[in-house]
Amino acid sequence: MAPFPEIKSTHSLVAKHVTEEKWNKLGDHKTATSGFTLGQAIACAVEFDDQHCGIYAGDADSYKDFAEVFDPIIQEYHGISADSTHTSDMDAGKIVGNIDEDVPVKSTRIRVGRSIEGFGLSPGITQEQRLEVEKLMKTAFSKLEGDLSGEYYPLLGMEEEVRQKLVDDHFLFMSGDKNLIAAGMERDWPEGRGIFHNAEKTFLVWVNEEDQLRIISMQSGGDVKGVFERLARGIKAVQDSVKGESGKDFMLDEKYGFLHSCPTNLGTGMRASVHVDLPGWTKEGLPALKKRCEELQLQPRGTRGESGGQTGITYDISNKHRLGYSEVELVQKMIDGVNTLWKEDKELVAKQEAA
Repeated sequence: MAPFPEIKSTHSLVAKHVTEEKWNKLGDHKTATSGFTLGQAIACAVEFDDQHCGIYAGDADSYKDFAEVFDPIIQEYHGISADSTHTSDMDAGKIVGNIDEDVPVKSTRIRVGRSIEGFGLSPGITQEQRLEVEKLMKTAFSKLEGDLSGEYYPLLGMEEEVRQKLVDDHFLFMSGDKNLIAAGMERDWPEGRGIFHNAEKTFLVWVNEEDQLRIISMQSGGDVKGVFERLARGIKAVQDSVKGESGKDFMLDEKYGFLHSCPTNLGTGMRASVHVDLPGWTKEGLPALKKRCEELQLQPRGTRGESGGQTGITYDISNKHRLGYSEVELVQKMIDGVNTLWKEDKELVAKQEAA
């Protein structure tokens, strides 16, 4: 038995829920799908002192075999009860209304993660499994039709000109993230990884990055309903092809929804976001905007991503939750919330100018 690890992230959920007693019980266990261990799962919390969650799953087995650790972490992070279940709903026809026409939305982007049954998740996937996932996806991409059809660009052997173009379009994922490295997700880089996009660059799929698949729908402007509709069609087309080719479906758990390597993404695995100008809220300050977004179950970020900081008056506003709500509910919350923020923004500007 490996000795009980010293967890650097002392305030993380891992530090709270990986006790010596649980370690002694689970520390030697290896999962059936990819031989993943609890030590590998908590590598980030052990290595770094800045983790909030600090744990990754190496395969679907991880969530079952190490449930004594994962379950309490997931329940605390997502604020769900031990007996809660998850319902998925990708029916764009149920969305009511859209972003109002006068709202200054620059772009809309909705992404989800998906994982295929029988393969490890990125931290535990074997080299052989990763290549098999890529092979399945190449076949799936070749069958996409109409506005979804496009081209797959493998990272291995990519020409510099193509690489630079994908970087300039902000499409290409990069290596070098310390958490992904510590969690084992960048093994055999860049083999078995790539990016697909359609001709209009409004439908994208990342293959074998943090998740086996990151499926993205995006476009300029604020037609959230249209972006969601395309995403739903794209996911179904990919799913049908994978199923037809291999007999395998996406990993879906009745308790935790779609399975992802990071437990924070369980459930829908969806982030529906818009880039929107909010001059009134900018003057009020970020703490005020964060507080208001919290009330609306939204999350404000800078337009350079999670840690990239703020640019001017433009914010990235997205759904706060992933698990415990359906995709339709979360997209609806985002649409309604952004409309509310803009209405309030106009009132704030009027007040600020009067003052």
